[in-house]
Amino acid sequence: MVKSMIITVVTLLAAWPAIAQQERKFIREGNELFEKQDFEKAEVEYRKAADKKANSFEAAFNMADALYKQKKYDEALEQFSALAKQETDKERLGEIYHNIGNTLLAMEKTDESIEAYKNSLRNRPASEQTKYNLEFARHKQQQDQQNQDQNKDQNKDQNKDNQDQNKDQNQDQQDQNKDQQDQNKDHQDQNKDQQDQNKDRQDQNKDQQNKDQQDQNKDQQNKDRQDQNKDQQNKNDQNKDQQQQPQQQQGKISKEDAERLLEALQNDEKNVQEKVQKQKAQEQKAKKMKIEKDW
Repeated sequence: MVKSMIITVVTLLAAWPAIAQQERKFIREGNELFEKQDFEKAEVEYRKAADKKANSFEAAFNMADALYKQKKYDEALEQFSALAKQETDKERLGEIYHNIGNTLLAMEKTDESIEAYKNSLRNRPASEQTKYNLEFARHKQQQDQQNQDQNKDQNKDQNKDNQDQNKDQNQDQQDQNKDQQDQNKDHQDQNKDQQDQNKDRQDQNKDQQNKDQQDQNKDQQNKDRQDQNKDQQNKNDQNKDQQQQPQQQQGKISKEDAERLLEALQNDEKNVQEKVQKQKAQEQKAKKMKIEKDW
């Protein structure tokens, strides 16, 4: 445990001036409160003493010590440092640097506290309290260094583990991303195939529709043409009937003329049959002569 010290005042002399008596009174009251560990009220009494005597070493030193006890380390260090700049007495300088060392050690400034204890021993080499605190600070410095090294190694190992873990996680993520990309590509290919199939089906349907439309148009054209031809034929038949009616009226013959015409036709037919018979006889004769010649 770090040891600190507080300056106590000597018994007052009756012959001192009234201001000095008031300063000592406040310091004494502050010391009593300090002993009771009522450091906040003790600080107030020391400040009153300092107001009565601005250059009072005891008031300033004890007020800084009361600030230290309240863990107001920045204020205490400022007060002790101001005293160190003004003081020339080695004994008092030893006490000031001793408490500066304590304050710096409480602020976890171990290296600076060691230098403060060394300065204290330069001015007050026989102080056992300062020697003890110096060794304590050095031991703490070693522990801090070991802890730092250990933490450094742990952090290094932890960082390496984290890096390895991050690397594995990144690799896993990359693999997952690649798998996802492959799946997406497969889906895209499937979609493309489906689109191609749909397009082929659409093209087929379109071709079939076009063919059906063409066939329908062709059938319609044929039907129209047939209807036109039929209409034309009907017109032609009508025209023919109209033409034949006057001709029939004009070409009507008598009974005698009809009989003569029939007789002429019969004679013509008889002549034709005779010619045919004659021709067949000649062909039979020629054929017979050809057979005999071959034998």
